[in-house]
Amino acid sequence: MSKWDAWIGRTQAQSDTLDAALARRWCATFDLEVPDGPMPQGIHLCLCTPEAATASLGSDGHPSRDESDDSFFPPIPLPRRMWAASDIAFLAPLEIGAVITRTSRIASVSEKEGTTGKLGFVDVEHVTLADGVEAVRETQTLVYRDAAAPDAPLSPPEPGDGTFDTSAWDVVQTMTPSETLLFRYSALTFNTHRIHYDTPYARDEERYRGLVVHGPLITSLLLQLAAQEFGDNALATLAFRAVSPAIVGEPLHLALRPSDEGIELGSFASDGRQTLKAVAGLA
Repeated sequence: MSKWDAWIGRTQAQSDTLDAALARRWCATFDLEVPDGPMPQGIHLCLCTPEAATASLGSDGHPSRDESDDSFFPPIPLPRRMWAASDIAFLAPLEIGAVITRTSRIASVSEKEGTTGKLGFVDVEHVTLADGVEAVRETQTLVYRDAAAPDAPLSPPEPGDGTFDTSAWDVVQTMTPSETLLFRYSALTFNTHRIHYDTPYARDEERYRGLVVHGPLITSLLLQLAAQEFGDNALATLAFRAVSPAIVGEPLHLALRPSDEGIELGSFASDGRQTLKAVAGLA
């Protein structure tokens, strides 16, 4: 029995509206035209965002956690938090104007000893309804880690001499995430984690080599790559996992190819280091 078992089954309900203003801002962020029909897949990541008061944020920008009944997440005493993975089922498209409700549930909490120290894992199940119809079902895995030593090597290492092999993939797009793109995505998702906008904090406190590109931002770009190949709202499932940090201002290769599991997607640094991997299934 874990000391965090009391949090398993804890729920949180939120409501939102996929209004025209959000749709325009989301499309503007990615240089897309606002569609006449349903919004592209990935917009759900910008709905029912965190609503914690500024005074309740921790030093990293995330909402503080404590032992109270009001604390949705367990107060695992590890300061660094990362959204490590998600397993998503797309059940119905999201239309502009839809009333959104999302119910979140703590599905599991566990602790492990890793090569870099203690790790805490929290799985959160989200069920998103649009106008009362189930539209997205997602399980997110969050990882909590020890504080970084002040002299820990910066992560990831500087790009090496290797190159990304484009010939191994059917579709490849290369882009360079900018500070502006990260800022806009943080604003869309009301994400105040300082690794995405505060360079001194990211470098000195969490020991990243620069600002870190959001995993869900990369996932949204990969969903758009899939949409270009298969059409809007063509995916039934998507599972992604963060592999290594992607750093702002550095080229990022977005890639897609068929696989035995359906569609394999990934993002890679200029030297071939993989930053995120994903697999998707068509509807």
